[in-house]
Order: sequence, then C-alpha cells, then structure tokens
Amino acid sequence: MTGAGPADGPAPIDRTHPSGTPGRPGPAGPGGSGPGWRAAVEVCAVVLAAGEGTRLRPLTERLPKALCPVGNVPLLDRALARLAGLGLAGPERVAVNACYLGGQVVEHVGARAHLSVEPGDPLGTAGALGNLRDWVAGRGVLVGNADAYLADPQAPPGPDIAALLDGWDGRSVRLLGRPADDPAALGTFSGHRFVGFSLLPWRLVRDLPPSFGDLVRAVWRPAEAAGALTVVPYQGTFYDTGTPADYVAANLHAAGGGSLVHPTATVTGRVDRAVVGAGAVVLGTATRAVVWPGATVGADEQLTDAIRAALDLTVPAARR
Repeated sequence: MTGAGPADGPAPIDRTHPSGTPGRPGPAGPGGSGPGWRAAVEVCAVVLAAGEGTRLRPLTERLPKALCPVGNVPLLDRALARLAGLGLAGPERVAVNACYLGGQVVEHVGARAHLSVEPGDPLGTAGALGNLRDWVAGRGVLVGNADAYLADPQAPPGPDIAALLDGWDGRSVRLLGRPADDPAALGTFSGHRFVGFSLLPWRLVRDLPPSFGDLVRAVWRPAEAAGALTVVPYQGTFYDTGTPADYVAANLHAAGGGSLVHPTATVTGRVDRAVVGAGAVVLGTATRAVVWPGATVGADEQLTDAIRAALDLTVPAARR
C-alpha cells in the first residue's frame, strides 16, 4: 500500500485530527513531550517486531522481517530512529517485542530498548502489549510496526509523525493514516488506511491480557464505536513492506529514484534503480532489484524486479 503527497481534500468522515504541522507548539502543562509534540500524559513506545512475515517467505525463513534491510538499513533500526527523533529512546522509554527468530532480534537490539521475548507463538499486536503491562506502568503507549516504511520529504523521521502525539489528552485512541483509495473499503478508519503507528491510553492497555489478540478488534474498533478514535493524517509515503513487491518498492523509494550502493559493495556490472547491500557483489546487471548484504549477482545474470538474498535464494517481486 502506498501514498505520496498531502491529502487532496477532507476525509469522508469527520473524525480526523485537525492535523497541525508537525513541530507546532503543544499545550502547556505537565505530561510527556519531545521534539514537536506535547501530550497531557507521559508516553512510552513499543515496536512490534515478533511477526513471522509469512508473505515475505522465503526471505523471512532466514531473517525476521523486522531486520530485513530497506535502503541498506534494517526496518527495525528505522523504527527506533523515528522514535529517537521524537525524544523516545532507551530501555526505560522504548520496548521491542520478539518471538519468531527472536534470538536475532534480541542480539540486534541489545541494550537499545527493553526486550519482551514471547515464548512459543507470537502473541499478536494486542497480546504483545498485554505482556508489557508491567513495563508500560500507567503511561500512554505509542505503538509502531517495525515493518512500516514511512518517508516524508517535508520532515525527518520522528517529527514527521509528531502530530500523532501533539495535544493528546491521554484518553482517546489515535491512529496514523492516509486517505484510502476507497474510503468505505474494509479495514479503513474514517476513510483512511492505517500506516503503522497508533497511540493508546493506559486505561485500554491495562486490561489487555498477555494472550493472543489483535489491536483492531481489542482496541481500535471498540474505540471507534464509542467515538473515541481519531485519525491523524500522514503527509508522506508509506509501504507496509509485507510483500516482495512492496518491499522492493520501499527500497527503491529509499534510494531516491536512483541506485543506492553500500560503500563496501563491489560493482563491476551495471545497477539501475537498485539497492546493493554491504559486501555484496554485482558482476552482471541489477535493475529494480535489491541485493542483500553479502549476496552476489553473477557476470552473466540480469537480476530484474527481484530480491537476491543469497547465492541460492532469489525472490521475484512481481505483483500477483
């Protein structure tokens, strides 16, 4: 799912945030604050990184989706950098959950965030928060999907979503959204598609059990029915990176319309709108492609619309 540029008009449904420009002054008073935002309550953040990434298989049989690189940066690192841009960093203010290939996530995060390792199968988006209730401990929660690729040319990561937090009263639910092609389509909220970040009050997180559940049914839809859900429009580009096609599209967007080659990569062939990772080797041609770190494109190869993850693994990116 993609979107670029500002909304062309008002949402069909009226419950959208007035959408002040990120960085405008917030209301005075106690609570949480950071660059470009001020809220009535203290806020912590949770990055959801436990999913299996089934639609990206077989890529995610080797690497958890949260660690798949976009523009040569792991998606999880992009999420943590966006939170740091909001003034949210460190294990006291940021948590990351892990389950599928969780050891890789734990090693990658290290001491940068509080780690919540879920035993067995992933607990889902709601269960993950239920499992973190003691850590959340009365605070509002900014919840971000590790696999959400966001980019706004008008604001750096962090300030680009500051409007989601700014002026929050700590009682309502807020979702970051972009206008949907079909405002009445299944899965929309106030005519918008969810784009990876939501803001939840403690009173709703407090009652979530540490068992499998999703936020859509456990929190978002009930809040919407109660008139307590607001959509904050996002002005930039969004990809959920859940399919090979969207994953490649996000990479090409991160490359700025050209190619992005890591300084340690070796390219003696040709790259055209491609992303080439650290230590990768391109002897042939890579076009609209992603070459993972350490992977090779042979001298007689033409890698087009695909991901080369290893010598024995190439995943086509064509939309089905």
